[in-house]
Formats: sequence, C-alpha cells, structure tokens
Amino acid sequence: MPEIIKIPQRKIITKNEQPQPQLPVDYRIVSEPNYNSNGEKLIIAKNINETIITLDSTKNSKITVKVLTNVRVLPDIGKIDEEWDELQLDWGACVQFQFVEGNWYILSSDGLKMS
Repeated sequence: MPEIIKIPQRKIITKNEQPQPQLPVDYRIVSEPNYNSNGEKLIIAKNINETIITLDSTKNSKITVKVLTNVRVLPDIGKIDEEWDELQLDWGACVQFQFVEGNWYILSSDGLKMS
C-alpha cells in the first residue's frame, strides 16, 4: 500500500529591509607622503609617486604592505630582520611583516629591494 506523505505548506520569505552591519575595515589605501600603520592588516600604497610607511609596533604586530608605487618602509623601533634600518619597495612588491621582541621580521615577500 502506498505511503501518504504530508507536504508542508510553502513559506514566503521576504527580504529584510534593515541595513546590513558594516564590517570593520582592516585595510588602508595610502596616497600620502608619510603614513604610520594604525592597526590595519593590509596597507596598499598607490596614486602617489613616492611614500614612506612607518610600521608602528604599538598598533600592529602583523601587517602586509602591497605597493603600486615606490615606498620606503621604516620600523618604529628596532630593525627589519635584525639587519636593515629601512626597505625600499618598488612597484608591485608585496611584503608581510611580523613584530617580534623588538624587531620587525619579513615573513613573506616578493620583489623587494634592500637598501
């Protein structure tokens, strides 16, 4: 004998008209001559001929810098990889930095030029 299955009624789902919550911005587009990192996870430098980015260890412990211009990266304290006072990054370079025990370390990079 066939089994009778009860089919549920259709439900109408309406779009919620309330505004969606804003996600925190974890990146910064830099187009100014000097910039200090401010807690973001990513900095993209562009739309300027040259800029200086200072890594602030009080606000960042890990940060990625992508450059579409010429950029000098300076540590606020210590050195980069315990050796360099600054890095010169050319167009297209991308470098990930981590602050550990008083120095900034390069975790991952491509296309960087050391000065």
